[in-house]
Amino acid sequence: MTAGSMNGKTCLVTGATHGVGLASARALAAAGATVLLHGRDAALGAALAADIARVSGNGAVRFVHADFLHLEQVRELAAGIARLPRLDVLINNAGIIDTARRCTAEGYDATFGVNHLAPFLLTNLLLPKLTACAPARVIVIASEAHRRAGWLDFGDLMNTRVGYLRAYARSKLANLLFMRALARRTRGGGVTVNAAHPGVVRSQLFRGLPAPLRFALATVLRPFTCSPAQGARTGVYLATAVELERASGGYYRDCRRLEPAAAARCDEAAARLWSESVRLTGLEAA
Repeated sequence: MTAGSMNGKTCLVTGATHGVGLASARALAAAGATVLLHGRDAALGAALAADIARVSGNGAVRFVHADFLHLEQVRELAAGIARLPRLDVLINNAGIIDTARRCTAEGYDATFGVNHLAPFLLTNLLLPKLTACAPARVIVIASEAHRRAGWLDFGDLMNTRVGYLRAYARSKLANLLFMRALARRTRGGGVTVNAAHPGVVRSQLFRGLPAPLRFALATVLRPFTCSPAQGARTGVYLATAVELERASGGYYRDCRRLEPAAAARCDEAAARLWSESVRLTGLEAA
């Protein structure tokens, strides 16, 4: 594994005020990249950007704001970044496990909206910028949880008939289907698209889980979990590795490619999800 120089490259990391996203931003800044650290808490984000700049000695770190529960804010974020000189890497990391059912500003299930629709819209809006700066990379932070989703239920994309863990698993399956469809659409265009499983990371992703599950993760299951820095390793590898400059459409765990579940390899489901996502986000069909 050989990390390429990130000097002169601009990287956007979503959901970067905690956990894997924050660790990814730190690693990319240390590698010399200009880092756009995204989050929804402006005060926290600005403080973290300043801290990363101080520790890394890299002054090119700044916070960008958007709440992924509002697609209009996703559009505003994309518009601002599109005006920047360049964008070389997009790491779609932001995600939630929503134990209490709630909706996005548009009325969509929050888990599906934040974990899939928001990055779907953001990536598509930024694709012209990425293409103009090619070679460029899109990394989707997915999860082995997708294997517990079964096949995507297009009759219940808003997860009205399943619990929060199944809803999360479905959103991670959607991430992989999105990656697959986008990799096909960008083939030969200079933008590669890959997905990563970070592991079960000790992070704020699980802060809303019921107390018994949180306790189990902190005690009995702790040997099977990893730190945010460990969890960020595969995504950063996908963003920087020289040998992956032309690799696209892959799913990686521990910096090695592996086969996702059959449901994540279905081109028909990937195409249908793409069409539904275009409709739900209001994105013009490409």
